[in-house]
Amino acid sequence: MTIAIIGATGQLGGHTIDALLERGIPAGDLLALGRDTERLTALTERGLRTATLNLDDVDGTATQLADVDKLLLVSVGAPGQALAPRGNAIEAARRAGVGHLVYTSALQAPTTILGLAAEHKATEELVTASGLPATFLRNGWYTENHQQDFTSARETGVIANSVGDGRLATASRRDFAEAAAVVLTTPGHEGRAYELSGDTAWSFEEFAAIAAKVLGTSVRYEALTPEQEHKQLLAFGLDEGTAGFMVALNGNMRDGALAPTPGDLARLIGHPTQPLETTLRAWV
Repeated sequence: MTIAIIGATGQLGGHTIDALLERGIPAGDLLALGRDTERLTALTERGLRTATLNLDDVDGTATQLADVDKLLLVSVGAPGQALAPRGNAIEAARRAGVGHLVYTSALQAPTTILGLAAEHKATEELVTASGLPATFLRNGWYTENHQQDFTSARETGVIANSVGDGRLATASRRDFAEAAAVVLTTPGHEGRAYELSGDTAWSFEEFAAIAAKVLGTSVRYEALTPEQEHKQLLAFGLDEGTAGFMVALNGNMRDGALAPTPGDLARLIGHPTQPLETTLRAWV
């Protein structure tokens, strides 16, 4: 059986490869597709089959996937520009006759208020239209997305944003990668969608308190208005578009888009998700 990963040179792809190898999948049964040639070389040295990915070339990608039984399509592409490359990957998988497509989507993609999820919803629709047997891993938020907040806590003693009382049910990338590895290596997942998030949703007040405990220093959370945050981001040197995107994203968080804790992730991986404090301690 050949398992291919599109997006293998990214962080989630790399963790998924580790998880697959830990589950006893032979390195030679894994095909890593990505754009980072240095990382591909490192994977080749570990015994994996590798190939440089060009999703603009659908026929070429289909040829690369010709003997693939299962394909993990990591949600490649920049926000606002991702549907075309993902669509090309899906079409290549269809032409190649891939037996099972697993796509890393967004938490509650069909119904969420999260602005980032629109392209994921559209991608899921393309997968469904392709007719390929598929599984949607609707990933929530990575705890690692907040490493900069922890750095701010360590350097200034303050974390400031407009998330306010919003809660985030985060988990580590390793947890999400382990879930992908489980779905790729065990039967019965075709036609299913899993809502994946951490076991516990936390607020930034709680994040600050845990950061203070880990660092042994005082840390406080300052809730900003969206207008205050927008001005702050511009002052930090972000352009208008990026600042607006961040304020909108934090607004979605404030409104609870990333708070659900359905428990699918812990059930899939067979153990609790990594607690926030454990992740923060790894950053010290």
